[in-house]
Amino acid sequence: MTAQADPWHRLRARMRWLRLLSHQQRQTLLMILLGLATGVEFLENIMFVFASSHIIGGIDADPRSFALVQAAYAVGSMLMILTQHWLARRFGYRYYLTGSLLLFMAGTLAAATSTGLTQMVGARFVQGVGGGALFTSCRILVNMMFSQTDRVRASRIFMLGIFSASALGPAFAAELVDRGVWQDVFYGVLPFAALATIGAWLLLPDAEARDDVEGPGLGPLLLFGVAIVALQATLTEARFDVFSHPIRIALIAALALALLTVFLWQQWHHEKPVLHLRALYQPVFLTGLAMYFVYYMISNLAAYVFPIYAEQALRFPLATTGWLNTFAATISLVGIWVYQRVARKLKHKKPLMTTGLLLMAGAMTWFSFMPPDVGPPALIVGLIGKGLFGVMVIIPIAGLTFGSLAGDDFAHGYRSKNLIRQIASSFASALGAVLLQNRQFAVHTSLVHALGQRPAETEQWMHTVQAALVARGFEAGQAHAGALAQLAALVDQQARLIACEDLYRLIAVLAMAAAVFMLVQRRLD
Repeated sequence: MTAQADPWHRLRARMRWLRLLSHQQRQTLLMILLGLATGVEFLENIMFVFASSHIIGGIDADPRSFALVQAAYAVGSMLMILTQHWLARRFGYRYYLTGSLLLFMAGTLAAATSTGLTQMVGARFVQGVGGGALFTSCRILVNMMFSQTDRVRASRIFMLGIFSASALGPAFAAELVDRGVWQDVFYGVLPFAALATIGAWLLLPDAEARDDVEGPGLGPLLLFGVAIVALQATLTEARFDVFSHPIRIALIAALALALLTVFLWQQWHHEKPVLHLRALYQPVFLTGLAMYFVYYMISNLAAYVFPIYAEQALRFPLATTGWLNTFAATISLVGIWVYQRVARKLKHKKPLMTTGLLLMAGAMTWFSFMPPDVGPPALIVGLIGKGLFGVMVIIPIAGLTFGSLAGDDFAHGYRSKNLIRQIASSFASALGAVLLQNRQFAVHTSLVHALGQRPAETEQWMHTVQAALVARGFEAGQAHAGALAQLAALVDQQARLIACEDLYRLIAVLAMAAAVFMLVQRRLD
């Protein structure tokens, strides 16, 4: 097919009206494009996590198998992040981002049409490969494509794209599932991805393919690939086997850490490494990277627990749970708008970040004392604290961490940061699943024992419920079975609620410990 016949080239040729726009208008469109392309990945991931229980049922997978789906995305994403620098230079950002978005859309469509676990794992891997390029590339382009004056506005639009997607995701996913089927969670993101794809092809400047760009080498990629697969296997298996097969988990973890250590050592000593570790060996950057890990771990732990807490423990409808999540994200969005207007007046960011961590600790503590019959309005205080946490912590950390990096060092630093983001997210999901499952089992056992210690009260409750069911027309045997089912459901709900509240207390402790560390450290100020 010739270039003239290529529909993409025809599309670009017909969009000559773009030349009628002023330079500032074209720059604004570019800024919106970068925010949209990044927001697409955030939107899809948030929707996927929120609707995960419905997707599990849709493909007839158990939670253990479904963990592979999450791991597949993380592996694909990290491999793409690692090769982003080479691919962007080799093909140019227009071809690279357009191709990545098309690959992301192909994976999304494959996920929507999956009928089993194997198809879903493959689809999510393709999604990860396509989506892994978006956050890193778009943030690097903010620095590459705009002058120092325009860069501030571009960064604002970029952040608004991310937080707008975070605000839209939960409610959008809840409404799609509530009014349709689980496949709509994937179909719903396709229009946004298609718009970003067309925008990338039309608005990003041409760059000639560079055949002289040296590839990253098969050896480092294989080493990194095996290391992260082993790491993801550790995190996946830990959800289910940490107590039954601890030695096996420990061996896989040791292999993963050993391979990662070898990879990092090889990159440190390599003349042309994939990760430029020496350039990033700066105290401020390393401290910021550590705080990134802590932030993403706390944030993802809270994100993992809340849908279970609200929908299963407090018995809120799915749509209500989604809108509560969206409310917290909207608080973050408003917080960003305020922060962007007062940031220059804040000479020291440490008090702000410490306060944000303490607010998160307070929000988690608030959630940990809710009774089982509480209504949605009672969660508002905690949701406000949760929403402010993201703004008051991650935005200042980003500015301080990358403030000393420029050019290629900034690009390499951002790739490293997004690798940390993926690892922290996987670690948080695995940790949350293990702790919640173990605690729920222990509490359930304790509650059943407590019922056995109070036979008279239990018998009286059973008699009351049976009588109510008989009055509704059930036979005696059916009424007894119904009463037992209700009692079992109450025990399950109470065990889940207590387990969630205990995990919230743990997150509160982590946030307080992070606040203390933030207060005493001297690198990020």
